[in-house]
Amino acid sequence: MQPQKILLYYIFRPLSDPHAISLWQRKLCESLNLRGRILISEHGINGTVGGEIEHLLSYIKHNKEYPPFKEIDYKWSEGTREDFPRLKVKARSEIVGFGIPNELKVDSQGVIGGGQHLSPTELHDLVEVRGDQVAFFDGRNAFESRIGRFKGAIVPDTNTTHDFIAEIDSGKYDHLKSKAVVTYCTGGIRCEILSSAMKSRGFEEVYQLDGGIVKYGEAFGNKGLWEGSLYVFDRRMAVDFEPNVAPIGQCAYCDGFTKDFYNCSSDWCREMTLVCDTCVGHDVLSLDCIHA
Repeated sequence: MQPQKILLYYIFRPLSDPHAISLWQRKLCESLNLRGRILISEHGINGTVGGEIEHLLSYIKHNKEYPPFKEIDYKWSEGTREDFPRLKVKARSEIVGFGIPNELKVDSQGVIGGGQHLSPTELHDLVEVRGDQVAFFDGRNAFESRIGRFKGAIVPDTNTTHDFIAEIDSGKYDHLKSKAVVTYCTGGIRCEILSSAMKSRGFEEVYQLDGGIVKYGEAFGNKGLWEGSLYVFDRRMAVDFEPNVAPIGQCAYCDGFTKDFYNCSSDWCREMTLVCDTCVGHDVLSLDCIHA
């Protein structure tokens, strides 16, 4: 078998015909035997695809021939096409579902009015100079942070991306409006929109971690400000930046440490639940739902 990898990527650029682009992307991925998930809107493209490295390089080459996608920054990750059950390519009103498609504005340079991009090194410099005046703001669903996050990060009460706007409109984070707020997420895309929404709502100094947690992990692993594992939305569920990373998630049944999520076995629930190896061995997943 040829070596395989997973590509993560996005770009915000004005697209006049998302439906036509989605048809092209589906045909291209099928011809290269790639699987994954691609969303396209009038604001740009957001994708994660897996397959043979040779085919992924060909995919990148074809994308670069289309001017709006020429400057996409691709992130490589360990994994295979089998980490995805199928190929999904959809045209949507948003490539990230914040529920504010009419508020988001993009041009040939990307999102208009977003937070200042910080490289991993620039992030460390900011923290060194500003100390506790820097607030990390997690731009992911709250459950993702349970297995990995930046130290001392603020984790909003969000079950889905749609919840973020109501959260920042609620006033509970208004004390951050005069601080340096660093938004972060898996690959950076959610923070493009979140940082713009925060700035338009009066947060004065907003940054976004360029390339997200993925790029930070490549640069510093778990030797910097990151702790734990990174949740991913495919069959891998979680990835580590170094061997033998100490888990920080706590088992729902015994409070032991773990990074392993399982769907609640109750058909009506299906909530993501952290369960350690010991409790899995005791077959706790067959017990009554603990979320009832």
